[in-house]
Formats: sequence, structure tokens, C-alpha cells
Amino acid sequence: MTTAKDLFIISLEPRPAHAAVGQGDLSLALAGAELIDLLGMGAITVDGDRIVPGGPPTPDDRLLGEAAEQVTRQPPYERIEDWLWRRGRDLSATYRAALEEDGELTRKRSGLFPFGSQRLEAADTPTRRRAAARRDEREPVLAVLASALGIGGARADDEPDLDDEAATTVVAAVHDAVMELEAVRQRRNIENAAFANLWRGP
Repeated sequence: MTTAKDLFIISLEPRPAHAAVGQGDLSLALAGAELIDLLGMGAITVDGDRIVPGGPPTPDDRLLGEAAEQVTRQPPYERIEDWLWRRGRDLSATYRAALEEDGELTRKRSGLFPFGSQRLEAADTPTRRRAAARRDEREPVLAVLASALGIGGARADDEPDLDDEAATTVVAAVHDAVMELEAVRQRRNIENAAFANLWRGP
């Protein structure tokens, strides 16, 4: 399993008094998780804010392999931020479909009625237990990516430190992208409210 799949699984866990993780936010964080796993394999390196293709290792994981194939091979290499937005487009839906296909996710109806809405849960598999163990141990990479999604409740100054400068650069880009997406949402909400008020009139 990969960091991205572990992150997706822990994002499904119920969080009292918290809204569900936004799919756009999750997609950005999943793209960042892929980069960090590719860094760990030596498939890429980071030069400043750019992703530089590295050695020939081919990931065993299909989705991580797709990510490796999408790395820009010609200079000027792609900026991390641009990668997050490009690779991250609908990435949470891609991971959801892959994990469902592998039997790692299950759909359960909420409420007492048989026709109630369905919610997605992680199945009780070794994969889920591994993801939960990484979360409980506050494994640094998973913890800081989860924090970008508001999972875990840790403040920024309580986050574990990453020993790798390149991974730290990727995580910082994920945080920035998630904040940018939230700013876009807020601006859109303000514009929609202003438009609605205009139609209602004085």
C-alpha cells in the first residue's frame, strides 16, 4: 500500500463535530502523498520548487505507477504546485474507485431505513489496520498530510518534523494549495450570496 491510499482510508473515519473532508482538498493531498512516495523510491527528486525525474524504479502500485508516468521529463521541470493541481484533478474519485475495486471499501446505509443514503467506509482489512496503525503512531508523513485536511486535530506547531527537506517542501505546497482552494470557495460563496441578494432586491 501507499501513503496516498492510507491517507484516503483515514479520511473516511467519522470525526465528531467535523464536516467530511472536502474531495478537492483530499485530491490535492493525495497528489502530494504520491510525490512523497516517489521521492522515497528515488523515482524523483526536488530542486527548489520543481520536480526532477530520478532513477528508473517502477512502482508496484498501479496508481503510483500512473503518477510516475505523468512526471514531466523535459526541462523546465514542473513546479510542485502545478503538479498538485494537475495530478490532483478528481484524484480522490480515482482512489475511491480503485479501493472499491480491490475490496478495501464498503458502502453502508446510514440511519434505520433501508433506502437511506449510503456512506463509504473502509472495510476491515489488513490495509485499514495498517493505515490506522500509521495514524495512531503519528507516522510523520501521514500525520502532516492528514493535518492539511484537518484530520487529527493537531496544531501546526504540534506536527511531527520531517527529516527530509524535499518532503517538507511538498507538504508545504500541499498546505498552500488547500488554503488556496478554501479561499476560492469562500470567494465563490460571497459572490453567490451577493448575487442572491441582488435578485431579492431591497
